[in-house]
Amino acid sequence: MPFQGMSTQSRCVVAEKVITSDVITSETGGMELRELVPLKMKKCILLSFLCVLLLCLYNGWLRGLIGLTAVNPTAICSRGNNTSRNVTILLWYWPFGVSNNLEGDVCWDLYRIPRCSLVDKRSLFSSADVVVFHNRELIQGRQELPIALPRPQCQRWAWMSLEAPIHNGNLRPFADIFNMTITYRRDSDVAAPYGELLPKETGGHLVANDLRNKSSLVCWVVSNYQMYHKRSQVYSELNAAVPVKVYGKWTKNSLSSSDLLPTISRCYFYLAFENSLSKDYITEKLWKNAYQGGAVPVVLGPPLSDYQAVAPPNSFIHVDEFASVKELGKYLQELAKDKKRYNEYFTWQEDWKVKLHTDWRERLCKICLQYNNLPQHKVYSDLNAWAHSDKI
Repeated sequence: MPFQGMSTQSRCVVAEKVITSDVITSETGGMELRELVPLKMKKCILLSFLCVLLLCLYNGWLRGLIGLTAVNPTAICSRGNNTSRNVTILLWYWPFGVSNNLEGDVCWDLYRIPRCSLVDKRSLFSSADVVVFHNRELIQGRQELPIALPRPQCQRWAWMSLEAPIHNGNLRPFADIFNMTITYRRDSDVAAPYGELLPKETGGHLVANDLRNKSSLVCWVVSNYQMYHKRSQVYSELNAAVPVKVYGKWTKNSLSSSDLLPTISRCYFYLAFENSLSKDYITEKLWKNAYQGGAVPVVLGPPLSDYQAVAPPNSFIHVDEFASVKELGKYLQELAKDKKRYNEYFTWQEDWKVKLHTDWRERLCKICLQYNNLPQHKVYSDLNAWAHSDKI
């Protein structure tokens, strides 16, 4: 073939020369082209020229497209950096099967988070920016990932769990699937703590504790009591040194939700003991039971530094600050007798207020606040290792 081994540009030049040469020969010979070139040959040359021309145009368009992709491989995902567009969060199924109302602009109406659509209709999968999967249902086999569906190129899948590592199960099957984590840990892509302290808008004043209302030195509300838990061992040692009033299903002395905080308010100290010792795992036992209940929290869970990162100084007592549980008990007895020192554990209330996070919708809406700051192509190659890396 005459064009074999030639570049596209060379082919175009050769075709042009062939036709031009024939026309010149016709003119110099004094005869018209139709007299020298048979009609079939003329059609063949014209058709060849058109084919080469189309080939040139196609190759030029293809090179341009490949060049664009090579220069900017994330161009198609660049829309994620547009802070003015709406971000759609799809919850594939509700945690523990308990749903909430998603009518209207939930994220804006409830939490003043703009341009954030929270949906739970699976038919919107192809248009969702983020799809969220709660871990409990996955590891129990009650829900499955939509692996069979064609996944949009820029769509991110988020793994969500508020459980301690011991309850997250085997996550090895989920390697190289998720792009985002939503947990209580501060190093998650989207942190979802059980609670936090927010600064008061205006300077507040400290309401003095009425110590006359205090009738118990130490209180503890517990339902899941297991002998092997660290907290159970500390409780046993502490109870041998000072009296501890225990409530909850374990003692068959349960408290209703309306009685919980009033009961704790009658205690000088509350045992905010977590059932798992894991990084950043600080639950409502601190934020609600102790802080809102009006008792000084004695905490056991993650290291002291984790508490210091989220709670004001002199607002809690960590078990690890004492050489022995017996010394802790002695300190609690002495502190309860010193009204001035005891009340200093509540001075944080002048500047801070407790914010509890109990609504899944709020946790999901917070994704939109972080969306544009997250890496576009992040993948958790070993989710199991990450999720269990916070064991203490």
